[in-house]
Amino acid sequence: MAHDRDVAAFDERAAGYESGWLGRLHHDIADRAADLALACSPAPRRILDVGCGTGYLLRQLAARVPAAVELAGVDAAPAMIETARARAGDDRLRFSTGVAERLPHPGQTFDLVVSTTSFDHWADQLAGLTECARVLVPGGHLVLADQFSAWLLPTLLLGRRGKARTKLRATRLLAAAGFRAPEWHDLYAVIIRAVTAAR
Repeated sequence: MAHDRDVAAFDERAAGYESGWLGRLHHDIADRAADLALACSPAPRRILDVGCGTGYLLRQLAARVPAAVELAGVDAAPAMIETARARAGDDRLRFSTGVAERLPHPGQTFDLVVSTTSFDHWADQLAGLTECARVLVPGGHLVLADQFSAWLLPTLLLGRRGKARTKLRATRLLAAAGFRAPEWHDLYAVIIRAVTAAR
């Protein structure tokens, strides 16, 4: 497992991930991402959350999309998956340990793929986006939310060298992965933005 995914740190935080001010922040971002996802894909039957953490976003989508038949979550941190399974409360929710670059699902399975504040931790962002495209049905949608801002350019010289932390870099990766019609949305504060794109 690539160490730059911060898997150990997320394992340690899993039990209390939805608590305190940081938990409220993640909930707020996820709630806004859910609104955006359902605006571009109002009635998805199958949904995948890449980097699902404790499963909060999928639980919200399950409550809002009663006709969905499958809501799957993948996360690299085993403790996050254990916590997500414990909190699921809906038989349609399925969680598995895995990484964006090798999604454990057949091609053309999902109508909607979402990912919130996980993309920056992917070891190979292009490979992960290519996998997201692979598992989407033709015409399916991706909603990708993370830190995308010109304010983050200095971080590309340090610990996040090579990451797509700007809209321009991320848009290029989306095109290379086979996505079309990207649209950018301000999501939270000045650096959390989301991009929607079609397969």
